[in-house]
Amino acid sequence: MSGLGGNGSNITGNVSISDTKGRDGIVVCYAPNMIRTSGVLQGDNPLDFSLPLFILQVTVIVLITRCLVFILKPLRQPRVVSEIIGGVLLGPSVLGRSKQFAETLFPLRSTMILETMSHIGLLYFLFLVGVEMDLTVIKRTGKKAFTIAISGLILPFIIGASYAIILGRMEEEVAINKNTPNQGKVFFLFSGVALSVTAFPVLARILAELKLLSTELGKVAMSAALVNDILAWTLLSLSIALGENRKVSLASLWVILSTIGFVLFCIFVVRPAIRWIIRRTPEGESFNEFYISLILTGVMVCGFITDTIGSHSIVGAFVFGLIIPNGPLGTQLLEKLEDFVSGLLIPLFFTMSGLRTKMGDVGAPEWGYAFFTFILASLGKVGGTLLICLYYKMQISEGLTLGLLMNTKGLIEIIVLNVGRDQEVMDDNAFALLVLMTTLMTSIIMPIVHEFYRPARRYVPYKLRTLQSSKPDSELRILACVHTPRNVPTIISLLEASHPTKKSPISVYALHLVELTGRASAMLIVHENHNSGRPAVNRTQAQSDHIINAFENYEQHMGGVSVKPLTAISPYSTMHEDICNLAEDKRVAFILVPFHKQQTVDGGMEATNPAFRAVNQNVLANAPCSVGILVDRGLGGGSRVASSHTTHHIAVLFFGGPDDREALSYARRMSEHPEVNITVLHFIAGDNAVEPVIPSNDRNDIKILNVITDNDREKLQDDHFINEFRMKNINSDSIVYREMVVNNGEETVAVIRSMDNIYDLFIVGRGQGMISPLTAGLTDWSECPELGAIGDLLSSSDFAATVSVLVVQQYVDNELDTLYSPGQHGDDDEFNMHVVNQWTQSGQGHGHGGGGEIQLGNMNLRSKKNGW
Repeated sequence: MSGLGGNGSNITGNVSISDTKGRDGIVVCYAPNMIRTSGVLQGDNPLDFSLPLFILQVTVIVLITRCLVFILKPLRQPRVVSEIIGGVLLGPSVLGRSKQFAETLFPLRSTMILETMSHIGLLYFLFLVGVEMDLTVIKRTGKKAFTIAISGLILPFIIGASYAIILGRMEEEVAINKNTPNQGKVFFLFSGVALSVTAFPVLARILAELKLLSTELGKVAMSAALVNDILAWTLLSLSIALGENRKVSLASLWVILSTIGFVLFCIFVVRPAIRWIIRRTPEGESFNEFYISLILTGVMVCGFITDTIGSHSIVGAFVFGLIIPNGPLGTQLLEKLEDFVSGLLIPLFFTMSGLRTKMGDVGAPEWGYAFFTFILASLGKVGGTLLICLYYKMQISEGLTLGLLMNTKGLIEIIVLNVGRDQEVMDDNAFALLVLMTTLMTSIIMPIVHEFYRPARRYVPYKLRTLQSSKPDSELRILACVHTPRNVPTIISLLEASHPTKKSPISVYALHLVELTGRASAMLIVHENHNSGRPAVNRTQAQSDHIINAFENYEQHMGGVSVKPLTAISPYSTMHEDICNLAEDKRVAFILVPFHKQQTVDGGMEATNPAFRAVNQNVLANAPCSVGILVDRGLGGGSRVASSHTTHHIAVLFFGGPDDREALSYARRMSEHPEVNITVLHFIAGDNAVEPVIPSNDRNDIKILNVITDNDREKLQDDHFINEFRMKNINSDSIVYREMVVNNGEETVAVIRSMDNIYDLFIVGRGQGMISPLTAGLTDWSECPELGAIGDLLSSSDFAATVSVLVVQQYVDNELDTLYSPGQHGDDDEFNMHVVNQWTQSGQGHGHGGGGEIQLGNMNLRSKKNGW
């Protein structure tokens, strides 16, 4: 009997326990006082004791895998690849070649503890996978997705099974394979499943990163992968049942029947009990800790039951997770377990897979067969998927991409291989080859798809990207973004005041913005316009239902309005991309986003979530159309303009520039409403107004230079727009036009503060890129520059009036080829400087302090008058 290390006193009283299966004739010794050390000061080596050694092993594994995740992230590798590679590096293939390293960090006596903890982590991880999986998606899966899943499963399964048979014969010839005949036959099931399955969770993350989740291709891929996953779990259960028994007999059949009985028991007994727990918990409150502990214990109990009946413990944990209803209970379980299980325990399991991988013992013929099988299996899945896609008249590029995506591997493949090795249906060589093939296949999918498939964007030009360019009798498309139900009443009141009619309808895309949390995948959900009547399963869905119901109720009671509700689930850092992409796809003319602050009881303004502000700023910088930020202080109390005949008094503060013209364009549409009164305050510079002095060190700034040289043109456009507005509404009693003459920013603030407190809404332009003496100095103390000088003033907490504010930014087309056509314009300075203005607002131009010229690609712009 070999000692465990340490001094002699620690080994006294050891109990000798033989391995029950007699594997390699190893004898393992255990002593109760070998768990924790007495300390180095007592002369103990901490690595001779199980607890310090386990802590060090976990620390090394987590550090190695996290470093690999960071290193491989630019190569677009999923985390499972980093964890398996980390295990290979620590295992006998690389660092484990050093006998001293292996005996110090991963001695044989520690394997049992490490594997036990990794399998406990695996149980809870698969439980969480089951909790997150929505089986109702299978009911909604179309025939196309189901057919693609089957076609992508059959051919790779046949190839994998054939490889197992060939490899088994090779090993039999060299007297390596010592498995029983039954186990050799079962090997083809494990090999076939490992090469044919698609990893649903990994695929979801790949599609989210490629921004393909909301596309038709992404929806088909997700549905097909889910069906593929369910079929793979069925095959895995069958493989486990056959592999656990040494002989093909009724025992295997009893295992399968017992597993089916366990599943039925969970569905018809355990699931109703969990629903009873959910009903006993009031909506919005956390679940009792006793219930949570009972469910977490149930994971172990279910694992014990399926392990006892001859199946694998992971089957019980996964089935138990599947029967947990989607809703607040599942969300709370994810919040409590996610970080600990996925961040700490699961890396142990994948690392153990790498530690078991011994590449040095694999011969050249086996490598050749493995590589050949890997190529055939990949091509088989791509080919089978492509044929079905062509049958459904999909494009060849989409069929190839879908086939590549269906080759995504991950968790279930590694589980299959580990279970096969534990049950001795495959030896170390076969295990190493299949693990490496699975890792290789997973690692190449993301880079290939990213480079190969670039979906052709619909670059069909649409000109109505601004309110100013929209025709009065055309449909106005608005993307209304909502964070919480609190944003809804004022947005609906604003839409109602916008006077939608059958002749001039408004199409509203109501987008509920939800932060991506946990392991869920980013996605864009398009809701049906009719409520199913089913209760909400979590807080997010409850909010979405409340928002959707409010907009649908508005649609039913108003003519000329069509509402299309959507939900975007994504991180705040990339949420603006979903907003802008949706606006471009739907050809929206106006994006409406809520301000990041809300009104308090005492009339002040407090920030609800700082991330909302970053989203708004990114939308302003990247939007493909005009944008409005709505500062919500109530607008008519949420009552309907049409039904209650509430008269709204709206003030438009006009200083000049494209943003102010856009703001007045929106007010012009609202003025058509019989219950809306518009007051236009046109601020004009007085005789004593002084143009802002630009510091000498800023004279080379192309944006400031642009404002100076293009100022006359903007004034001409402002005058023309104002005169046209006045002429069209000269006989309108609901529109009042006033000119306010001021000389500086102080007088502007004084005029605004002295306004009558009768208005429900201020509409102002953001004033981007404009430098005016009327707002000089106001930006120096702006709290929210994204609102502009006047918008920030009106929305500040110290402003006396508590009035809602709509800050508007007009979209500026930065495509120079749409602005210039040879022979269409003359050589006048006005047009040339207009092009310079458009270019500089895109941030791509470069200033030349001494004048001369600005070079835009292959076109030089010169000014005869100003010496450009």
